[in-house]
Amino acid sequence: MDTTRSTHPAGRPYVSAMALALEEARACLATGDVPVGAVVLDAQGRVVATGRNEREATQDPTAHAEVLALRAAAAVTGDWHLDRHTLVVTLEPCPMCAGAILAARVPRIVFGAWDPKAGASGSVYDIARDRRLPHRSEVVAGVLEAECAALLDDFFAERR
Repeated sequence: MDTTRSTHPAGRPYVSAMALALEEARACLATGDVPVGAVVLDAQGRVVATGRNEREATQDPTAHAEVLALRAAAAVTGDWHLDRHTLVVTLEPCPMCAGAILAARVPRIVFGAWDPKAGASGSVYDIARDRRLPHRSEVVAGVLEAECAALLDDFFAERR
């Protein structure tokens, strides 16, 4: 596992964006979706788009927060090439989302909580930085990690 944490200077500029991603994640609780939120920032750090898990709400297996945020950002910018953007997400991206992030050419992924079961940005897999692939992303992990993990832990504890 990559050990970069929120105390690392690279994570500091993303705290406010992660707080917004957490707001998106909390909104998932109303639909019973796993509480994951995402924010896309432009090169100046301005919010371009947001997304949250909507698999339960829409019965769409691809409606992960990252995918929806990327789709919204492409619609706002008029370009699927998001090569000057940063994706901030409350949970380490899964393999599907890591693939979508690379397909959109996003150069930086910032996430909060690690996903020890399906993470694809440094834990179980490292698709985001796999040198065999034509595109890679920088990964900044552990931004507001405790808050992101607690939201997920509480969600799953209620379902057990």
